[in-house]
Amino acid sequence: MSMSKIMDYKSIIKFLPDGLMREAEEVFHKFGGQINEIRLRVGRPAVVMLTDQIIFLRNNSPLTTDEIQNSFEKICGYSVYSHQNELSNGFITLPGGHRVGICGSACMDKSGNRTIKYISSLNIRVAVEHVGCSEEIFTRIFTDKISGVLVAGPPCSGKTSIIKDFALKLSSAPYYKKTVLVDERNELAAMYRGTPCNRIGDFCDVLSGYPKGEGIINAVRTLSPDIIVCDEIGDKEDADAVCEVINSGIVIISTVHACNVNELYMREPIKKLLKSGAFEKIVLLKGGSARCQAERIISDVKNADENEYGI
Repeated sequence: MSMSKIMDYKSIIKFLPDGLMREAEEVFHKFGGQINEIRLRVGRPAVVMLTDQIIFLRNNSPLTTDEIQNSFEKICGYSVYSHQNELSNGFITLPGGHRVGICGSACMDKSGNRTIKYISSLNIRVAVEHVGCSEEIFTRIFTDKISGVLVAGPPCSGKTSIIKDFALKLSSAPYYKKTVLVDERNELAAMYRGTPCNRIGDFCDVLSGYPKGEGIINAVRTLSPDIIVCDEIGDKEDADAVCEVINSGIVIISTVHACNVNELYMREPIKKLLKSGAFEKIVLLKGGSARCQAERIISDVKNADENEYGI
């Protein structure tokens, strides 16, 4: 059974503008694990996004530029420079694994690195663990053997939650598979200063912040994994790295944005991976509010475009 648990809401509230902290705490007390995001935008009201509800804070009064800047400085620990690498990717990870997407004007610093100034909005994505969310799917696809799986679905269908739960199960008893998370965007393990904020198994290692292609190759060279798990695979570099390692007996588990098999085969790197045999099964997730639920599971992926069937 899935267990949804928000990770220490106080680690979020302290980063909000001072005038929102008390009201936000009341909302967290009331709604807990239903909260997905907190959206802060200059000149517009602060919004708490629940699974099926929107809550406007402070009587819909708009946030000021100073309030957004105040929150941004808290998030950076009053040292924007120390977060330049993260800012170049558009987000910062908070204690507890919560991630803040940052919108503003892109610019180049003196070293030629891209950064952000004139912050206009912040999107705090609340880290919630859905332990056990893959139970039904896991039982159906790993009955005979552990093989490569591609989890596909529309945005917010639970793809990342599913593969996180796969990794936790496979790297724990009774499987104890050596599992590596190639966590490019810090969503799988949610590492904070070397410590995972999400639950990972005893046989799990994390390469955090690595580009997927580079991380996959490094994992094979240095960590002798049985399984490599990564999120949002899709470009040529990712596909080339996977194709390089699949003949090493390593299982690849990943996700991709797509609503059906036809959409997968319209993307050349994904088509290459499916034809290569890297993934034996495709899990197509339902959209809408049906998070982490399979629409169908397709095997014989090499021939899925000609001979689809469910199991």
